[in-house]
Amino acid sequence: MNRRTLLSALALLPLATCPAADDFLTYEPKGDAKGKHVVLISGDEEYRSEEAMPMLAKILSERHGFKTTVLFSVDKDGHIDSNNQASITNSAALDSADAIIMLIRFRHWPDEDMKHFHDAVQRGVPIIGLRTATHAFNMDKGSKYGAWAWNNQEGGFGRIFLGETWVSHWGKHRAEATKGVIEPAAKDNALLRGVTDIFGTTDVYEAAPPADSVILVRGQVVAGMEPGSAPASYKKKNKAGTEQDVNEPMMPVVWSREVKNESGKTNKVLCTTMGAASDLVNESLRRLVVNGVYWGLGLDVPASADVGYVGEFKPLMYGTKDGTDEKDPHRFRGFKRGVKPADLK
Repeated sequence: MNRRTLLSALALLPLATCPAADDFLTYEPKGDAKGKHVVLISGDEEYRSEEAMPMLAKILSERHGFKTTVLFSVDKDGHIDSNNQASITNSAALDSADAIIMLIRFRHWPDEDMKHFHDAVQRGVPIIGLRTATHAFNMDKGSKYGAWAWNNQEGGFGRIFLGETWVSHWGKHRAEATKGVIEPAAKDNALLRGVTDIFGTTDVYEAAPPADSVILVRGQVVAGMEPGSAPASYKKKNKAGTEQDVNEPMMPVVWSREVKNESGKTNKVLCTTMGAASDLVNESLRRLVVNGVYWGLGLDVPASADVGYVGEFKPLMYGTKDGTDEKDPHRFRGFKRGVKPADLK
């Protein structure tokens, strides 16, 4: 084939086969390379996963020797657009994933993108699901992967794999934060090595993981948004219709599972209903995620994993509005527009 014929043939290839180099991020391992590839998937409309995932990817690469790739939701011009629920960049990176970290919500990716994710799961890769990953998918009608929709009768991907789907805000959203309380029976669990004081400004989600889950941390609803806020105390009905004090018992906010999938492989799963970018300024929560990668890959979990930032990390407060409400002391707002993944490198 001569050069002209080759160029003509390449021009006919669909654009999807050639991912834009600036619509995803890859960080090569530093120091003692582990030989493992961790793929981090962002794509939610509120909790600033597009800020959290690059930060975690840099830590895993620079501090722990993992190759990392971060995938995004983008608009037609390649700018990050968390509201574009049909978008995931470079989904083919999942074909070489040894572990997945995900903070996505209500995605309805095309079937060709879903196949890369589905096949990675069926290979038995470990999965770390943050916050809205419990309700990760809301598939279009007719999708081959409709069984993974969050509102499927079986609870979709969230319930089947992570152990819960979307139920409710248990604490008052944007008014009552979460203090993590380590489950006494789990205090020596390897996933909790170096994990001490967990606090996040997101509220506790209602969750009832299945019996095969190992509860690691429960979430105390606090009556405010500061670490020193007192525990909340009021009655509320759970999904089952039982009235209880909001903190008696406290809802699980971190748990682990081992799930046998359709292919017969086992996925090691760590799920937390915390994990917004603003939550991840908490050192213990970052360490929990890093510990989850080691645990999932069958590597020895460090006694106190280095989770120091690589560069600056000053995440936006979570929210869905494009602008900031200057009257609100917490400045809830949406994602920054006009930013490309490459700008976050």
